[in-house]
Amino acid sequence: MTALTVPARPEQDASPRPVPWRRMAWVTWRQHRFALAGVAALLGALAVWLWRAGLQMHHAYAAATACHPASSLVCQNMMYNFDSAYTPTGQNIAALLHVVPALIGAFVGAPVLARELETGTFRYTWTLAFGRWRWALAKLVPLAVTVTAAAGVFSLLFSWYFQPFFANGTSIPLDPSLFGLRGVAFAAWTLAAFAIGALAGMTIRRVVPAIAATLAAYAGLALAAGLYLQQHYVAPLVTSNPNLNLNLTLNPNLNLPGSGWILSRWWTKGGTTLSQATMNQVINPLFQRLMPAVPKDDVHLYKHPTYLNVLQYLTHHGYTQWTSYQPDSRFWPFQWIEAGWLLALSVLLIAATVWLVRRRAT
Repeated sequence: MTALTVPARPEQDASPRPVPWRRMAWVTWRQHRFALAGVAALLGALAVWLWRAGLQMHHAYAAATACHPASSLVCQNMMYNFDSAYTPTGQNIAALLHVVPALIGAFVGAPVLARELETGTFRYTWTLAFGRWRWALAKLVPLAVTVTAAAGVFSLLFSWYFQPFFANGTSIPLDPSLFGLRGVAFAAWTLAAFAIGALAGMTIRRVVPAIAATLAAYAGLALAAGLYLQQHYVAPLVTSNPNLNLNLTLNPNLNLPGSGWILSRWWTKGGTTLSQATMNQVINPLFQRLMPAVPKDDVHLYKHPTYLNVLQYLTHHGYTQWTSYQPDSRFWPFQWIEAGWLLALSVLLIAATVWLVRRRAT
């Protein structure tokens, strides 16, 4: 008796159906919920502090601006006391927040793939019909969207917190130390840090070295953007308008309301550009002669009428001050430009990470 063989149906020989994306997202949540909880705890603690400190600062600023007449000594002292009490704290918190995207990239982005590659558990994952590229995307995309959205919400709170400093002229919107913390830029920097971490983890395949590489790469990118890129997003304006220059001081670190982001200033006479050393030889004697009674540490020094007379004296004697600057009205165009190239970079890095998963993970 001969056994009959029946051909198997095509659907019976087919490979098992891949795991649905919904279940893959659930697995990603289960694996990385502690990392996301750490991000929530970090941003939540900073948000609570900003909210409480911001309420107190906004009330103090409202009291200072409610003083009338504003030109009186009492009102000016109230505004000076406000600046002295809150400006250092605002600068410190801004410096601290620059580290947040780097931390998210290093401790959330870098271990996403590196931990499983280092321990070898990715092999078991692939036997469950996840597939290499689906496994990578299911991990990277939900985490990237989550940390980016959290950073975007947090930047709104920081913008509210810092608003009094913009209103009284202590800071300007395009200040490089604040620009990346507001608008859409903070979320874009957080996404870029996460993408850098993911690529570093896939490339190095070890968690601790990937964390170190992420911090170094992010620091280099942020430094390059702040020093060389941001000021050239749009060609700066150049002016010799005396009304604008009278609002500027000889201290290049001080920017008054309406001045925008001052990139550089220089003097010319008779069409010849004068060096700063030459101008110091001209200006210093004028200060000694025209402002002998004004203390150098006087908070109102740069608003003193005689100080303005120095600039007017130079203008009347053939000196012209030129100013290269980015106006405050370019804040949002600069924000979208920075967010745009950071988003493109992040997509490119994540795509490279997925490609490496398909090509190199064995």
